[in-house]
Amino acid sequence: MRIARVETPAGVRTVRLADDGSWIPITDPYAAFADGRRPADEGDPVAGRLLAPCEPIVVVGIAQNGPDHAAPVQAWLKSPRTVTGSGASVALRRDAGTTVAEAEIAVVIGRDTTGLTAANAHEYVLGMTAVNDLSSPDRSVLDPRNFESKAGAGYTPLGPWIDTGLSLDADLALALIVDDEPVRQTSAARLPVSLRDCLAYVAGWNVLGPGDVIMMGAPFSAAPIHPGARVDVVVADVRLRTATF
Repeated sequence: MRIARVETPAGVRTVRLADDGSWIPITDPYAAFADGRRPADEGDPVAGRLLAPCEPIVVVGIAQNGPDHAAPVQAWLKSPRTVTGSGASVALRRDAGTTVAEAEIAVVIGRDTTGLTAANAHEYVLGMTAVNDLSSPDRSVLDPRNFESKAGAGYTPLGPWIDTGLSLDADLALALIVDDEPVRQTSAARLPVSLRDCLAYVAGWNVLGPGDVIMMGAPFSAAPIHPGARVDVVVADVRLRTATF
């Protein structure tokens, strides 16, 4: 199932993508996940603006899980107020040096992660989506905690939907496309630490809940961008599109 959130004239609705491309409202997918059932359809198709597919309270980034890295990884926190949806336009900061787009796999938590281990991690995951972890790496010399380098309104484009059918164990294709030109093509297999092990590491320190997001790192999937660039992040068949200015 592909789960999204749509802003309609009647308010925000949680929806699923139907075979004909329409958005069908559904009941709470997190309550359904906790009960081990599929969310039920709830009304006629709706139309509106796509939002980020979840509203995380916690957004976790995984550092040291890319080129030239090896275990152990290191987690860090990014403000959930930086999250925006697919199709949004993001103003790149002019006061923080070069902006880098980082194409990453985002895991969306389905329920309280108490008891999560690497072996049973799939039992806690609602699904996966695409995320663009926009960053200002020039700030890292003065900002070792990733606050300034990861801040900015809209600096976490996420979506457009959560794909509940993607597996933690699959070698998911991962691509970064800038101005319609592929600039990075890689996959989950290039991550030194697996999705399962990253989830277990994070859950071992901090209990996460429904809708929280873990960004799994950029395995050879980052590139500098300029204001005005159109950026796509592709995870399997999930394509996240962001305009910049």
